[in-house]
Amino acid sequence: MNEISIIGAGRLGTSLGAALSKKGYRIKFLSCRTSLSAEESRMIIGKGKASTDNVQTARAGDIILLCLPDEEILEVTKELEAANINWSEKFIFHCSGLLSSEILNPLKAKGALTASIHPIQSFAQKRTPPEQFENIYFGVEGESKALELSQKIIRKLGSRSFIVEAKNKALYHTACSIASNFLVVLLDMASSLLNQAGLQEEQAFQVLLPLVKGTLHNVKKFNTQASLTGPVIRGDKTSVEKHLEALKKFPTFYETYRRLAFQALEIARREKKLNARKIKALKDLLEEK
Repeated sequence: MNEISIIGAGRLGTSLGAALSKKGYRIKFLSCRTSLSAEESRMIIGKGKASTDNVQTARAGDIILLCLPDEEILEVTKELEAANINWSEKFIFHCSGLLSSEILNPLKAKGALTASIHPIQSFAQKRTPPEQFENIYFGVEGESKALELSQKIIRKLGSRSFIVEAKNKALYHTACSIASNFLVVLLDMASSLLNQAGLQEEQAFQVLLPLVKGTLHNVKKFNTQASLTGPVIRGDKTSVEKHLEALKKFPTFYETYRRLAFQALEIARREKKLNARKIKALKDLLEEK
């Protein structure tokens, strides 16, 4: 049970295929919307046959990975359901962090063993080094036999897994999106402000990078609460006031800062870092429009 077909060989599908190939799995077929994209992925992985035919791709593998955008998974599931494929003992996994394995129920009814396996990692390009999967986590969910195999594959990649209940997938995916996507948004905001303060864009990023790395190091060594520094956690009303004044020229940034400062204040309250008087003073300041 080591022959894999990948439907949707984009950034994730190609990266995952390359990593699995390196670990001894046979990549049989790769399908993309265009033959050019499929061939590019095949060349990167170095194995498998490039195709634009999802049905042909699904027939070829014992394990089928759907590495598709969420909105395409149901469409492809219906396409495969209508095809003449023997699903008995075939495993089919989708890689969505938001959708549960229940979306694959039409194929499950035909005998397929189904699960969702979502790598908690970002893939900015197809040529992601296989080492990118080492020591990361996958959120998994599905039926027992499919979960058993998926966890074996994940361990082979050097990754770890935990089970997410289907009812909690939206919360789970929101958490992943905040940690990855919104970190990038916040860095873009910070870089923009440094640019306004006179730094070039590339210089601004280089200035911020050691700070971000240091913060992540602290979070890893301690925890989020212990790693929170800055004027809010110190109860420094004057600094927060000056920050808000500086941001009035940037209304979107102003509102984002204000809302995040409220969250920092909540951590300060929860961790008993500030007395009630300082909490009230900061809260009153942040509530001013």
